[in-house]
Parts: sequence; C-alpha cells; structure tokens
Amino acid sequence: MYPPLYILRHGQTEWNAAHRIQGGLDSPLTEVGRAQARAQRELLAGCDLAGFQALSSPQGRAFQTAAIALDGLFGRIDTDARLAEIGVGDWEGLARTELTVDRVVDESEESALDLYNRAPGGEGFVALHARCKAFLDSLQGPSVLVTHGITSRMLRLIALDQDICEIGMLPGGQGVIYHLEHGRMRQLAIGA
Repeated sequence: MYPPLYILRHGQTEWNAAHRIQGGLDSPLTEVGRAQARAQRELLAGCDLAGFQALSSPQGRAFQTAAIALDGLFGRIDTDARLAEIGVGDWEGLARTELTVDRVVDESEESALDLYNRAPGGEGFVALHARCKAFLDSLQGPSVLVTHGITSRMLRLIALDQDICEIGMLPGGQGVIYHLEHGRMRQLAIGA
C-alpha cells in the first residue's frame, strides 16, 4: 500500500491546444493552463497537507504548474525525473494528424492512448510502468505529485493495483487533481 497521494496533471500548454505530442519536449502553459493551475491551488488550499512533500516532474510545463498550484503551500518543491512524461521517440513534436499509423487518429489524448505505447523509439507502457513503480516504491510518506497525462495515469494505475491494460479506463484531463488513499481514488473538484 502506498502513502496518501495527490496527483496533479499540468495545465494546458500551447502544444496541447495545437494537438502536438510533447513527450520529452516542452511548451509553455497557455492562459487556460495557468488558470487550471490556480484552480488546483484553490483546491489544495482546502486540503490537510500536513506531513506531505511536494514533488514535480522537472519538465517545464509541470514545474510551471507546480509553482502556481503549490504556491504558499510548501516551502520547497523537489523534482524527480521519474515523474517526466512518457518518451514518444520519433513522434515528439508532431501533430497527432501527422503520425504514421495504421488507422485514423482522433486528436484527443484520451482516444489515442495506445499511440503512446506504440511510438517508434518511444518508452512504451512496460518501461513507464517500471519507472513509475520504482518511484512510488521509493516514497517515504504522503506526497503531492505534479506530472503529466500518461505518467499520471500510470502512477494511479499502480497505486490502485490495476493491470497495464486498464490504463485507458482511468480518467484523464488537464489541470486535474486525483487523491489516492487506501486503494481508492477520487477526483477533487471545486465545491466538492
């Protein structure tokens, strides 16, 4: 069993808005993304974070979100490369419509999850699972994690003791917060 977790996905970026795949690359938050991070801050301010540590992916979009969402809530935010987004190899920077695949690609991330697993030269779900499990196994206590869409899903999948094939059944969304404790997950929402 893992310690209590709050897992945040970064806010919308310029490339998210343009349906470009970022992977290890980066683009800045949009105004919508900054507003999403401010909303995350508002939600977290209502949580008891005593004893929690703050950890972020070192990638700019996640750390920029962390700086806004965790402002005033933590004395420091540490980074851990294991929270970075899944590597997508040859597809980094491409628009989803530019991908060379055997079917029509829907531009939404949720409908294209398997593409992240099939990216030529990419990390793949098995390697991402190993990276995320090693990270979770290293946690010493309750943590707020700021990460990315696919990595967030994998962290939650492992914490909920689900199989890799179930990754597409987990909800996504930009600027969201998931609270995981005692093998259960809930999404935080304003007014909830």
